[in-house]
Amino acid sequence: MSVLNTTVKPFSAQAFKAGKFVGVSEADLKGKWSVFFFYPADFTFVCPTELEDLADHYAEFQKLGVEIYSVSTDTHFSHKAWHDTSPAIGKIEYTMIGDPSGVVTTNFDVMRPGQGLADRGTFLVDPEGVIQFMEITAEGIGRNAAELIRKIKAAQYVASHPGEVCPAKWEEGESTLSPSLDLVGKI
Repeated sequence: MSVLNTTVKPFSAQAFKAGKFVGVSEADLKGKWSVFFFYPADFTFVCPTELEDLADHYAEFQKLGVEIYSVSTDTHFSHKAWHDTSPAIGKIEYTMIGDPSGVVTTNFDVMRPGQGLADRGTFLVDPEGVIQFMEITAEGIGRNAAELIRKIKAAQYVASHPGEVCPAKWEEGESTLSPSLDLVGKI
């Protein structure tokens, strides 16, 4: 079952952010846009390249009012150790949630059965806590922060402009569509 258009389920987790351990729950999401970025495990291969890409674009996410939460089933202690030893992960300023119980990963339906690891899943959560976008990729396929930013801009545009939708490859400032009877068959 898809979690798209559902409200984020309750959770409470420990995370590593800005040199400290912090608590995070679904209540922290209210009133702002959030990205949940699930990955299989710390100290791996594709994962640090993706997390570094997010770190390199973090200021852009912040300008859009978006908070990033990376999540794996590792502990928050493991996240700190990885942050302290990897040049790529050391760039991270966003929240790294530890989910050893698998509650958050299961809530977003990206837990690999019998493995205790998360799939590569990306979820955009709106300020009301509703999942507006999701993408799940296979193990060896890394994601792209610039493309994620484009999709966030489209989701934010649609949220603030009822009755309009963004066509394929839409970029900020380009024309949108207003679905209506008059538009049927004209595209």
